[in-house]
Amino acid sequence: MATLHHVTDDSFDAEVLEADRPVLVEFTAAWCPPCRVMAPVLAELDADRADLGVVALDVDANQATAARFSVMSMPTFALFRHGREVARLVGARPRRKLEAELDAALAAQPAA
Repeated sequence: MATLHHVTDDSFDAEVLEADRPVLVEFTAAWCPPCRVMAPVLAELDADRADLGVVALDVDANQATAARFSVMSMPTFALFRHGREVARLVGARPRRKLEAELDAALAAQPAA
């Protein structure tokens, strides 16, 4: 099974904020059971959606980025487009619901 690409405090701006397509970031932690449940869902989503990047950021190892975006709960999913956060979802959810929420957020934020 594929695993999700991880970003760090050092790579976040280049890989997320400066990306040429929308990027969904999962703010995650090794101690978080719902995060482990979401890992295969997000890996599948990343493999299936060419229009969307999906990455993970370990909040324990990358506290500066977690603090910068005021992430307090895990998992938190933040959708970024053109360097801006356009949606935030907190908590595990089924893939179908996650995709519907992402599609609605992307439709509300047309490409520049």
